[in-house]
Amino acid sequence: MFTLLQMKAAHAKVKSGADFPAYVHEIKQLGLLHYDFVVKNGQTEYHGANGFQLNGDPIYAEKDIFAQASPAAVRQIIAEHQQGKTDFLTFCQQVADAGIEKWIVDTQAMLCIYYDLKGNSVVVEPIPVC
Repeated sequence: MFTLLQMKAAHAKVKSGADFPAYVHEIKQLGLLHYDFVVKNGQTEYHGANGFQLNGDPIYAEKDIFAQASPAAVRQIIAEHQQGKTDFLTFCQQVADAGIEKWIVDTQAMLCIYYDLKGNSVVVEPIPVC
């Protein structure tokens, strides 16, 4: 099964949103089924087969999440990040301001799903095949 060190090493290769698909394919090969990223503090929960789970530490000070999610704003933020226009921490602040509480990367369905504070799916993005 994968380790936190392996997850961090794979993530360290991501310089912009343009690198995200290759990252997802790499962590999938390590046995990751999905991960949950908590926007409030940057903590990641990694999930593998048979209930295997590892939790990363928070990576930044807590952010407020805007109460009303804006799907249009989230789509625009994602598009700009995928084009390499923002770094990861800027992206996290922008999605928090647009009402995103967390996102889940599902390596089986190859989807990234963004959720609001009520647990509603706001935006579902397919992850391209590399």
